[in-house]
Amino acid sequence: MSESTTHTTELTSQYVSQVTSDLEHNTKEQERITTELAALHEQLATLQRDHTVLLNMQQALGVPASPPEPTSTSGATVPSPRKKSASASGTRPSAQKAPSKRAQGKAEVVAKTAQPTLVDLIHQHVAEQREPRSAAEIAEVLRQAHPKRTIDTKVVRTTLENLVAKSRIQRTKQGSSVFYTAASTPEPAAVSKDEVQPDTAA
Repeated sequence: MSESTTHTTELTSQYVSQVTSDLEHNTKEQERITTELAALHEQLATLQRDHTVLLNMQQALGVPASPPEPTSTSGATVPSPRKKSASASGTRPSAQKAPSKRAQGKAEVVAKTAQPTLVDLIHQHVAEQREPRSAAEIAEVLRQAHPKRTIDTKVVRTTLENLVAKSRIQRTKQGSSVFYTAASTPEPAAVSKDEVQPDTAA
């Protein structure tokens, strides 16, 4: 009885260890996929905002939403001379200048409403810091600075890793914590005094 009990205990222990390992792996995979989805949602939202801004600017500048179809070169359809004279006519300079001023004003308003992307915000914040910052610290500062935007810590961490991969920022590890700093740019070589010859001409 004692041997069978010991054998059963060992099997149970192995099952518990296997289930625990599988559960940890499953949890990590869920976190990874959740982080990727959040990053994709953020990128999609950014692209949608940029698309809306560009459409507004296009309308403000008077650009048609779709490009005109090319005219046929078969000779069957001849463009009307009235359309040419109307588009190239210079008899109404005031009527042409007024819409351009209004379009410029609208374009300026639309440009002011455009928001920087999360990547730009993170890179700019890291570049302004003199000390390393963690992803959680960076996310908290950005949330306070931009309360109207939804900034997730996992998305910030993923964006930071992408910037590290592009060598735009640097990553340092202290124990189990990861910190990020601005990438150091190589300083231009200083011209030595020996290379500068004084002008001895009188």
